[in-house]
Amino acid sequence: MEKIIIVLFGLVWGSFLNVVIYRLPRGQSLMWPPSSCPQCRTRIKPYDNIPVLSYFLLRGKCRFCGLRISPVYPLVEAVTPLCFLLLHGRFALSFHFFASCLFASALIALCFIDFYHQILPDEITLPGLALALVYSGFRPDLGLRQALVGAVAGAAFLLVIYGAYWLLRKKEGLGLGDVTMMLLVGAYLGWVKAFFTLLLGSFVGALVGVFLLSFRKKDLQFSLPFGTFLAPAAFVALVWGDRIISAYLSLYKR
Repeated sequence: MEKIIIVLFGLVWGSFLNVVIYRLPRGQSLMWPPSSCPQCRTRIKPYDNIPVLSYFLLRGKCRFCGLRISPVYPLVEAVTPLCFLLLHGRFALSFHFFASCLFASALIALCFIDFYHQILPDEITLPGLALALVYSGFRPDLGLRQALVGAVAGAAFLLVIYGAYWLLRKKEGLGLGDVTMMLLVGAYLGWVKAFFTLLLGSFVGALVGVFLLSFRKKDLQFSLPFGTFLAPAAFVALVWGDRIISAYLSLYKR
């Protein structure tokens, strides 16, 4: 029963995250007006706004004008409950589970906003950082000092790269939003998992970059939204980071 409730809530919450992803970068209210088609401006009826299901019933098009609906909408709605289920399997129905769901929600929103707009809004990262630091005072596994060290360590690494690239090329090699995002990630995960997040995100990002250079004919000036890779890497670190790091370190104890 718990899992069914988590899935249902996750689907609804994923629908709200779609609103955040679409409206926040455009400076629009998250609460008003109700959702409508961006082309014909017709308000979406409740029966056309059922998470995931409505997309397939409408065959991916607006009922009124036929505008194609992005498949990202059902993707976000499906990914959100999946993440919540994975967190439930890892932390059970604990307070840390609920806190981690909020953290994962921030990661999902940041991932897709950065993909579309190449920005990581302070409206998500800074309140998330504040909440992570406050929450660290109640956690048995990560105190305030460790959270602060994690935040500083995660952000400092990217800040050094930002400064070095600016000195060498006289332009930004990555955005300061990535630095702010790592403040949040480091504060919630600690410095070890923050470093793991940077390694994994950089590795996957490099693979995608090589693919784009080789097969999509992109040049070296093409920029990738780093936050889009940091977000799933941070989620991997949250759920499986301890096991992966322990397995890696055990290789050197034999």
